[in-house]
Amino acid sequence: MNTKVTIAGVEFKNPVMTASGTFGSGMEYGEFVDLNKLGAVVTKGVANVPWPGNPTPRVAETYGGMLNAIGLQNPGIEVFVERDLEFLKQYDTKVIVNVCGKSIEDYVEVVERLSDEAVDMLEINVSCPNVKEGAIAFGQNAKALSEITAEIKKKAKQPVIMKLSPNVTDITEMAKAAEAAGADALSLINTITGMKIDIHRRAFALANKTGGMSGPAIKPVAVRMVYQVANAVNIPIIGMGGIANAEDAIEFIMAGATAVSIGAMNFINPYATVETVEGIEKFMQEKGIADINEIIGCVK
Repeated sequence: MNTKVTIAGVEFKNPVMTASGTFGSGMEYGEFVDLNKLGAVVTKGVANVPWPGNPTPRVAETYGGMLNAIGLQNPGIEVFVERDLEFLKQYDTKVIVNVCGKSIEDYVEVVERLSDEAVDMLEINVSCPNVKEGAIAFGQNAKALSEITAEIKKKAKQPVIMKLSPNVTDITEMAKAAEAAGADALSLINTITGMKIDIHRRAFALANKTGGMSGPAIKPVAVRMVYQVANAVNIPIIGMGGIANAEDAIEFIMAGATAVSIGAMNFINPYATVETVEGIEKFMQEKGIADINEIIGCVK
């Protein structure tokens, strides 16, 4: 039985990864999860300099999920390389580094710094606010997305995954723009913008007013977008958004995703990733599926 998948020339032992921002770099989960069993660890977003993140409160529970406005708090690339990458080197799993920035120059600086490090792929978070364009996210404008993809591809030594924002009118337009500019793969979806109001305090639940919604409630939207994009581009997709178990993961794979990432569920069930790996294997055995690649995009 084969669970291996390949994305942009990189082979993963199975299609299950962690979603950026929900797993740190694996250190926090080490006592629950054998990282060697995962297809890849996708790190929390890292910038060229330390980011303090947003003021608190910055997490709120919602029906079927959660809102977060962490603001991509991170220690910056130097600490990340010395601490997080050093930690990940001891495991037999692929490493995908999520990169964030406020300008194209910020992103390129991180990408260049990682060129000689033990990193298998780069995932570019284009849901970051583009400070030079009045803080609209890079991923919400096809021209800006195309420009940042092309600039990163010029400098990157590793294959580049563009992580698309769902907060757009037409996700396929963004996917095609990233593909045309040279993206090696796409990951989707990032969080959906949401809001919660505390009626007793007559105040926003998050200091930032809005936050990114993740969790099971967004899964049907994510599956739909993965399906649309899989039928619009020819590059591989990593699907994510509300995956809680193997059944959810297989749904994304059948919609056209080559691999999947588990995010919010890590907070509820720290074993979710490994349980999903095992659940996929069990499903394949029960259904007589010899190779996971047989079911990628099998629903048309």
